[in-house]
Amino acid sequence: MAGGKGTRVSSIASDIPKPMIPICEKPILEHQIECLKRNSLTDIVLVIGHLGQHIIDYFGDGSSFGCNITYFTETEPLGTAGALYKLDNLTKDFLLLNGDVIFDMDFSRMINFHKEKNALVTLAVHPNNHPFDSALIISNSENQVTGWINKEDERTWYKNMVNAGVHLISTDFLDNFPQAKEKVDLDRDMLKANIKCGKIFAYSTPEYIKDMGTPERFNQVTSDIKNGIVHGKNLSVKQKAVFLDRDGTINTLSSFLTKPEEFELIDGTAEAIKIINRLGYLAIVITNQPVIARGDVDFETLDLIHMKMETELGKQGAYLDDIFYCPHHPDKGFEGERKEYKIDCDCRKPKPGMILKAAEKYNIDLSQSYMVGDHKRDIECGINAGCFPVFLTCGEGKKEDFNINNLKIFNSLKEFSDSLAEQ
Repeated sequence: MAGGKGTRVSSIASDIPKPMIPICEKPILEHQIECLKRNSLTDIVLVIGHLGQHIIDYFGDGSSFGCNITYFTETEPLGTAGALYKLDNLTKDFLLLNGDVIFDMDFSRMINFHKEKNALVTLAVHPNNHPFDSALIISNSENQVTGWINKEDERTWYKNMVNAGVHLISTDFLDNFPQAKEKVDLDRDMLKANIKCGKIFAYSTPEYIKDMGTPERFNQVTSDIKNGIVHGKNLSVKQKAVFLDRDGTINTLSSFLTKPEEFELIDGTAEAIKIINRLGYLAIVITNQPVIARGDVDFETLDLIHMKMETELGKQGAYLDDIFYCPHHPDKGFEGERKEYKIDCDCRKPKPGMILKAAEKYNIDLSQSYMVGDHKRDIECGINAGCFPVFLTCGEGKKEDFNINNLKIFNSLKEFSDSLAEQ
């Protein structure tokens, strides 16, 4: 979809279509096409409108870019999806992309997910640094989309899972839900309106996908391309991560956190995680939560606690790429315990199971990653996984507990992140 006028970013260029605004000496659209070509996706339809001749003159039939490009011109605005019902050259499954988004993705992962789920629609979703003014997607444990929170909708605590503007759609979806009006809004008229079909799924990825629709975001994308962060976040490339303990590292330490109302960020935490985000590291929480095994908290409440954590971080422009938790505890025989979780598992720290699972999921180079925590078990977990261990002295442990040559010791997460930025 390459017909947008780009009113919010018109101060950068107002005489060309928004997808033709140059970033690092190439139009946004060219960056997109190069990524598609790297993924062997070379049959491209460009839906154009406002000043669309600029796009035709630049790309032609696509042969000089290694692609086959055809065009559909909207003589009248059809909304963000009206043109889909007028195209006769769509394959059974096709990618629908917004022309103003800079992305660098390993699309084979999303395509495989789409096939495994037998989905009619797969939405790429991701955390971002401004969830408070973004549309949020709600999904269940099977990744089915179950809810949609628009920017103007009321919200309290939420998972930072933003609709990224990258869609994989089956033509069966168009057949099952025929066009109801000439001008069609993709999100409101097609996707949100048909969640109940149960065939719309959310594919969560930490890869780089950013709308550059404002001058501020345009400048950020430019910087990220120059610094190699955009391509570096592609999951075909080995990732670096900062694994973070939760209690005592991100939030103030209480005996046992059992309610979202009890969750409180440590001062400086959001700023520290913003630095981790900016440097291109994945920020992943690794936390033991034996409150599940003890019966003190159910999974729904734990999800609410984590939603509050993501909400509070998002308000300050920080985000987490994922959260892994261990619900187990090996000691049995207590009143109210959930016996099915009273096991000696492979994921409870100091065992490295959660980190190893994250590494497999996100193609992480553990030798270039860090495990940060305030307890001896966090340090041992990082060492067992092959990460650099980082000990925060604000917690239960003491420096004297360790005799490790490569142990990094800091007073706070913010101090560690500042040090990471200086490297």
